[in-house]
Amino acid sequence: MEIEIKINPEYKIPKVIVLTDKVTDEVNAIVARLSEEVPQLISGFRDNVLKILEQEEIIRVYSSDGKIIAVTDEGEFFLRQRLYEMEERLDSLRFVRISNSEIINLKKVKSFDMSFVGTICVSMSDSAVTYVSRRYVSKIKKILGI
Repeated sequence: MEIEIKINPEYKIPKVIVLTDKVTDEVNAIVARLSEEVPQLISGFRDNVLKILEQEEIIRVYSSDGKIIAVTDEGEFFLRQRLYEMEERLDSLRFVRISNSEIINLKKVKSFDMSFVGTICVSMSDSAVTYVSRRYVSKIKKILGI
């Protein structure tokens, strides 16, 4: 992808033009991100204290006992959204769903172990180990280009 910025005093409001040969997921993601007027804040709770979580610091989001938990380097935070709502809020170029109960940050993955039959073992930056469910293996392989 190429990015070009032209300064023109005639334009008082920024104007974005996307030139492409076809509409792809990447183009749709760019348009969606540029169209977003209100940033999607993610609020996490721990010990009755609310903290605004930056997407870059989230390692993974998972469901356990009916609760949604975001894991960061600072620890675990409880979220009030459902997992599918978090999947919509999180950057689709950075986060991917690996099972019905977990979303991971691809930038926080240490390694993918493909030696397991029917699944993939994922080692995260916080030393957590998780698994891609069979249903999501082909999606992960496509993202990884294998």
